[in-house]
Amino acid sequence: MPADAFSERLNRLFEMVHPPDRGPYTNQEVAALLRERGGPTLSHVYLWQLRTGRRDNPTRRHLEGLAEFFGVPVAYFFDEGTALKVSEELEIIRRIRDSGVQRVAARAAGLSPQSVEQVLATIEHIREKEGLDSGSGEGDTA
Repeated sequence: MPADAFSERLNRLFEMVHPPDRGPYTNQEVAALLRERGGPTLSHVYLWQLRTGRRDNPTRRHLEGLAEFFGVPVAYFFDEGTALKVSEELEIIRRIRDSGVQRVAARAAGLSPQSVEQVLATIEHIREKEGLDSGSGEGDTA
């Protein structure tokens, strides 16, 4: 896999996977949290190098630690199909988070795409029951 594909995927995880009440994790936070959780030892400088493409060949243990931390399969980093599937899931979660329902987004993290679709279908059903249109939710009134 090209270095830029790896760094783009890693940066996408940093951008998209974080607690709903704050912004993205820093390299320092990820390195420290991996260490605290018994994961592989990665320095924040090494993470920066991976994210900028200056380093592009992490060990299997590093890949496993990063995948576990961000809640994605290891294959996300090197398999195009898995990366596409995970990206779609992350986009659904982003849309939920950006629409102001952060608690739902936090609870949806890690669900299968089918389960996320069920959650969205349930929300649409409730919106219909309450007389709201099925749009983005912006500007709706009861």
